Amino acid sequence: MSKQSNSQWDFGELFPVEATRKVFSVAELTEQIRRLLEKQIGQVWVSGEVTNFRTQSSGHIYFTLKDANAQIACVLFRNEAVPHRELLADGQKLLLQGDLTIYEVRGQYQLIVRAVELQGVGALQVAFEKLKQKLAAEGLFAVERKRLLPKFPQRIGLVTSPTGAAIRDVIHVIERRNPGLEIILAPARVQGDGAAREIAGAIHLLNLFSQTNANLDLILITRGGGSLEDLWAFNEEAVARAIFESALPVVSAVGHETDFTIADFVADVRAATPSVAAELITEDAFSSLRFLAQYGERMQQLVQRQFADKQFLLEHNIERLMRAHPRRKFQNWQQRVDDLQEDLSRCLKHRARHSQIVLQNLWERLHRIRPSYFLKQRREQLRQIERRLNALGPEQVLARGYSITLDAASGKVLRNAENVKTGQKLKTRLKTGEVFSRVEKESE
Repeated sequence: MSKQSNSQWDFGELFPVEATRKVFSVAELTEQIRRLLEKQIGQVWVSGEVTNFRTQSSGHIYFTLKDANAQIACVLFRNEAVPHRELLADGQKLLLQGDLTIYEVRGQYQLIVRAVELQGVGALQVAFEKLKQKLAAEGLFAVERKRLLPKFPQRIGLVTSPTGAAIRDVIHVIERRNPGLEIILAPARVQGDGAAREIAGAIHLLNLFSQTNANLDLILITRGGGSLEDLWAFNEEAVARAIFESALPVVSAVGHETDFTIADFVADVRAATPSVAAELITEDAFSSLRFLAQYGERMQQLVQRQFADKQFLLEHNIERLMRAHPRRKFQNWQQRVDDLQEDLSRCLKHRARHSQIVLQNLWERLHRIRPSYFLKQRREQLRQIERRLNALGPEQVLARGYSITLDAASGKVLRNAENVKTGQKLKTRLKTGEVFSRVEKESE
């Protein structure tokens, strides 16, 4: 509006002539906007979370797709052939493809859905289930093709990252439980683009190494925990088929206890964690070493118990000997000691022979673990005990210079010098033979 003079106004500007206006009806304006949206934007992909989901009696599906800042109405018509329409549900995060338009009756813009896909992890989960079903149908997960792990592996192949936590866990457990086990590392990335190809290549490489260089007993593929995206390399078909084609048994230990990958299903053995896998591989060797140590302790206890029993009998017989006729009891005592020594010797020899057989069997099973040091130590202890037992025999006492003095007339053992009389005849029992003497002076 402009002011032509101090007193005149241009009312034509304020109220335009009717012929110059373009006036739309609501329907016409809505139609114009619909055409503009369909022409300028048309078919689009939109991501968001489903809410207000409902299915009408007509079979058409209505819902809202929203994010933190906005929302859009969506419709999926009954006769529209859209795969994965079962994924539509409240709270589901999806990728939708559709035609942007306006529902003219309400003047509301909306998306007519033409395709449905899971967003992010959901999409990976769908791919996981599809590959799992495919490989299961081909028999890659069949239980009857699973192979048992060797009880006492000597050399294993390891597929993992050389800088990750998994390799440290595996090495720590093996060094503690079976330090003689040799590890051949085939390094590979365990995450990111190209990781699956490297893992599959490492499995093939270890099989070739086993055939051409040194025999491997099994292959362990492992990595630490992570999200589904982090572990995805172990869900690739290339890795699954490399495990299936491996001539060597394969142990899969990927992620944490709750994580499952395609590699776990194909592998001969699945372990919950890298440390658990190392324990499974070394279990038989570790158990055998522990049994050997416990058996040695048990054998020592049995020998000590036998020694205590024989010692008790020996002391009991000595006490009876002292209360009876010396000559007769002494002879019985000597004979009994011989019997006890023979029994003890036979028992020890039998125990030693039995132990030697058991130890020999264990040696044949565990020669790679080298338990010879422990066996040598136990045999030396056994020989020491045997020497100590022999040293306690009466013949050994006499051999060390001790003697038994008796009254030559009565044959009674003399224990106190005050009971000896001048001129009394004595008989002294030595290791070899007897000595007769006469008392020249009594004890003062």
